Amino acid sequence: MEHESGIHEDDYEHKYRKQIVNRLAKIEGHVRAVKEMTAGDRDCSEVLLQIAAVQKALDKAAKLLLKDHLENCVVKAVHHGNESRVLEDLNKALDNYIR
Repeated sequence: MEHESGIHEDDYEHKYRKQIVNRLAKIEGHVRAVKEMTAGDRDCSEVLLQIAAVQKALDKAAKLLLKDHLENCVVKAVHHGNESRVLEDLNKALDNYIR
């Protein structure tokens, strides 16, 4: 797949993607467990603690994804002269992620 920047997806080496997918799978299971806790009428403070844990886990996955993007996509874009487009896209993503 080709990005708008003109760089093909195959040009990237996403060395953290498997770790990210594994983390997201664990988070998915954790969210299901929190949903069951809530449906099972568990104590609100326990549920809130688990929601906080899920948020932290998502932040860690996002941090790893950002690391992957910086080490691979941004570096490749600079080498191909596409840094302004990639940085613009990254800034948009960060603006939506960090509010």
